[in-house]
Parts: sequence; C-alpha cells; structure tokens
Amino acid sequence: MFMVIEFVVLLSSNLILMQALGTSTLFIAAGNKKNLLWTAITITIFTTLGSGAAYFIKNLLPSGIADLTLLFYVLIIGIIYVLLLAALYFAGGETFKKARKYVHLSAYNCAVMGTVITVAGRAETMPEYNHFMSFVSAGAEAGSGFILAAFILTAAYRKLNSSKVPAAFRGFPAMLIYLGLISMAVYALR
Repeated sequence: MFMVIEFVVLLSSNLILMQALGTSTLFIAAGNKKNLLWTAITITIFTTLGSGAAYFIKNLLPSGIADLTLLFYVLIIGIIYVLLLAALYFAGGETFKKARKYVHLSAYNCAVMGTVITVAGRAETMPEYNHFMSFVSAGAEAGSGFILAAFILTAAYRKLNSSKVPAAFRGFPAMLIYLGLISMAVYALR
C-alpha cells in the first residue's frame, strides 16, 4: 500500500498540483475529453524526450558555455517539435491534420520546459539521479502526473463553470482555487 500511495503522490504532485505548470493549456483541453487526452499524451511525449535530451545537454555541454544551458533546452524542444511534426506529416495527411494542433499546444508549454529544468536541477543537487534512465523516467513521471492532474481537473470542470459559482470566480479563478486545494490534499499524503 505504501508504494501505491508514493506512486500517486509522485505522479500527481510532480507538475500541476505542486508547481501549477501548464494550467492554461490544461484548462483549454479540459472542456473536451478527446482534446484533453491527446494534449496530455503529447505533453508526456515532450517531457519524456525533452528530459532524455537534457541529460546529454547537461553532461556534454562544455563548462565554458554552461550559461547557455537554457538556450540549448529550448533548442532541443524545438528540434523535437519539428521531428514530431515531420513524423506526423509522413504518417499521413489526415493524421497530420488531426494531431498537429496538439503538438502546437504542447511543445512550448511551461510543463515541458519546467520538467526539463526541474529534472536537470535535481540531477545537479543529487548526483545519484545523474544518469540517462533517471532523466527519462522523471520526464515520463512528470507527463503521467500531468495526465492524472488533467483528469482530476476534468472531473470538476463543469461544476466550476456552472451558474452556481459566482461570476467573479467562475472559470480560471475557480480552477486555480480548486488546484490549490487538491495540491494541499495530495501534498498531505507525503
């Protein structure tokens, strides 16, 4: 039971519920379950591949240009973005038309960049996490946490946008309050 609780806490508190990264994209996607699922999957792809690439950037970048690390992270996300769009394009015209909007929404989402920076920072402070599989698994965990948080948000989306909620709090403000409360509850599991 302990491992199940730890797994849930890791997944849900990793991005959205602790750091509130990527919430604007999540709010857009929460209105439609199909959009939500594909956006969350695409963000998971970006966090996983971006974190794996961050390992090589962090360990192969000469110390003389280490100040440019953030620029290289942005560059690698751009390369993943172009490669993913190219793969979708060659997969077929209809697939490309349906999936490209999710790639556009997800590529420079702050959840992706936040994950890459957080994973690299964790490896810097805790050397035992400075290996390729640790970077990739942390990226996949972050994406999984994003998916879990997306479904938690979807469960409350209609109720928080109903006429029963005062107009001043309806929509985005109510969602942020809801995320804060869920965040505290999940953090208490630790």
